[in-house]
Amino acid sequence: MKKSTGFEIREEERQNWGSIAMVWIGSVICVPALMVGGMLGNGLSMGGLVLAILTGYALVCVFMCFMGMLGCDTGLPTAVMASSALGEKGAKYIISAVLAISCIGWFGIQAAVCGESFSSMLADMTGVMIPVWLSSIVWGVIMLLTACFRFAGLKWLNKIAVPLLGIVLAYTLIDTLAGGGMQVLSGYEPASPMSFVSAVSATVGSFVVAAAISGDYCRFAKSRADVVKSSIVGVVPAGLGILLIGAVLAICAGTYDISVVLSSSGLPLVGLIALILATWTTNVSNAYSGGLSLSVLLGQDEKKSQITTAIAGIVGTVLAAAGILNSIQGFLSLLSAIVPALIGTMIADYWILGK
Repeated sequence: MKKSTGFEIREEERQNWGSIAMVWIGSVICVPALMVGGMLGNGLSMGGLVLAILTGYALVCVFMCFMGMLGCDTGLPTAVMASSALGEKGAKYIISAVLAISCIGWFGIQAAVCGESFSSMLADMTGVMIPVWLSSIVWGVIMLLTACFRFAGLKWLNKIAVPLLGIVLAYTLIDTLAGGGMQVLSGYEPASPMSFVSAVSATVGSFVVAAAISGDYCRFAKSRADVVKSSIVGVVPAGLGILLIGAVLAICAGTYDISVVLSSSGLPLVGLIALILATWTTNVSNAYSGGLSLSVLLGQDEKKSQITTAIAGIVGTVLAAAGILNSIQGFLSLLSAIVPALIGTMIADYWILGK
C-alpha cells in the first residue's frame, strides 16, 4: 500500500490498547444508543434483546478488527488507506466525502439532541428558558474545542467522562427499578414485536460508521493484538450495557424520549449530566474523524487537521442550530447502509488481494 506523507503516525505516538478501548467505550455510550435500546426493548423479550445486541456488535467488531489492523499496519487513517482499493481519486472523492458527510451529520444530530434536551431539562428544573438553537451552538462549540486537541484530548476526555457516566447511568437505572420498575419488567410483553434480523440490523446500524473509521484510531495501536483487544473490550460490554439500560429505562418510563426518562429519574441534574457526557464523548469522535476525512478531501495533510476538524464541527453545529438535520436523518441512515460495502472493498483489497 502506498504511503501518504503527512498522515503516517510516528512510532512514539503509539498508544496502549486500553487508551483506544476507552475511546470506543465513550463512543458507543451515547444518546442514540439509549434510544435504539428503547426501540429494541419495545419489540423483543429480554432474552431475544441480549442475543440480538451481542450478534449485532459481534458483526461490527469483525469489521472493526480488520479495518483497525489495516490502520495499525499502515499508520494511516481510513480515508487515506482507501486509495489502494479505490485509487487516489476514489479515496479522495468517494470514501472521504461519505465519511465526512456522515460524521458531520452525526455531529449535528448529536449537538441538536443535546441542545434540545438541555433546554428542556433546564426549563423543567429551574424555569429558565434557553432557545434550543442557542443551546445547540454552545454545546456544539464545547465539543468541538475538545476535538481540536486531537487524540490526546479525546483520550483524556473519555478517561474522565466514561467512569462518571457509568456511575450516573447506574444510579438512574437503580432509581428506576426501585421506583416500581421491577414490577413493570416482570410482567413485560413486547408491544410491537420485532424480528430478530431487524433487531440485529438496528444494532449494527447504530455503530457501523465506527467500523469504517476504526483505522483513524487503531493506527495508534502498538500491534494487531491490541487492535482486537481494544475493539472487543471497548465495544461489546459497553454496547450491551448501554442498549440494555436504554431498553429497561424506556420500558419502565413508557417513552423513548431520553430527556423525559432522565428527568423523571428522581434527580434531574444527574440525568442532565449523563446526557451531556454521553453526547460529548461521541461527538468528539465525530468531529475528529470528520476532520480527517475533510483533510483528505481537500488535499491537506494531518498537520492541518485541526483546521478541518474545526470546519467539520462548525458546519455540524450550524446545521444543528438551524434544525434542518431532522429532515436528513433518513439520508444518514442510507449512508450507514453504504459504509459496509465500501469498507468491505478495502478489507478484500488488503486481506485477500494482498495490496
